[in-house]
Amino acid sequence: MATGPISDTTYQTHRLEVSVDVPFDEFRRRFETAVPAIDDATLDALVGRKADWSEMTTFVDGSAPQGFLRYWTSNPGPLMSLAGDPGECAAYLMGNHIIAERMYRYDPAAMMYAPLRPVISQRDGGPTKFTIERPGAAFASFSDGRIAEVGVELDRKVAALLQHLGAPVPPSLLE
Repeated sequence: MATGPISDTTYQTHRLEVSVDVPFDEFRRRFETAVPAIDDATLDALVGRKADWSEMTTFVDGSAPQGFLRYWTSNPGPLMSLAGDPGECAAYLMGNHIIAERMYRYDPAAMMYAPLRPVISQRDGGPTKFTIERPGAAFASFSDGRIAEVGVELDRKVAALLQHLGAPVPPSLLE
């Protein structure tokens, strides 16, 4: 079997954890309203008929009021409670495939970090927390300034989302 070059990249990630003064269920509701679930039927229809990219852009722009869509949601809390673990958690894949395409064109492997993976959680009796890796750090690891630039744009979009949700904005998202 022939092999090609192997790349081994080490980079530092920045996990951001934002405590909010809102109960878990309320913050989750706010988040899911601000970041709506993608309309899979419409997306599949657009892909199925090989729609023009401008139609896809119109679809996303009209569906993502804060610039992000939810592609997947998981609620592991009830499962973990079977082991006696208290707490709440909702994990998501959120993104914007119009923005993601601007990285994909330079390196499809950028999809390793797109969509983003935010988590809303609350330990028993503790504060509600919004946790996410700073997109700019992950996308900068590709050593392509064009991809890194989109990562910084995503930092700003996450900051705007947190501000919209009434949550504190980590300064590193605005650097």
